[in-house]
Amino acid sequence: MSQSDATLRIELQFSGGMELLFDNQKTIHAKVPAFFPLDASTEERHAATIRDLISWTASNLLKERPELFIGTDGSVRSGILVLVNDADWELEGELDYELEDRDEIVFISTLHGG
Repeated sequence: MSQSDATLRIELQFSGGMELLFDNQKTIHAKVPAFFPLDASTEERHAATIRDLISWTASNLLKERPELFIGTDGSVRSGILVLVNDADWELEGELDYELEDRDEIVFISTLHGG
């Protein structure tokens, strides 16, 4: 299997209102590319990271209001807690965490109306 064909099985979970952006789906079992291009001008690829997952999720799964999920820097918006396998992503390297097959990534909005 070539790098371009390899995929990772990732379980994505959304709560705290995040699920509304994903067609009311609280859990999505996604097959995500295992490798992403370094940039548009090269064939070189790197292992998938959370940064890639956020962009891929916004492009492939997000149904509405991308501004409520992804920030201008390619990360999630402030106010969204991200867990990687039940641990705060800050302990796992945040955007640079390299995804592994069967990872569980949870997005929780901490901003609620009231």
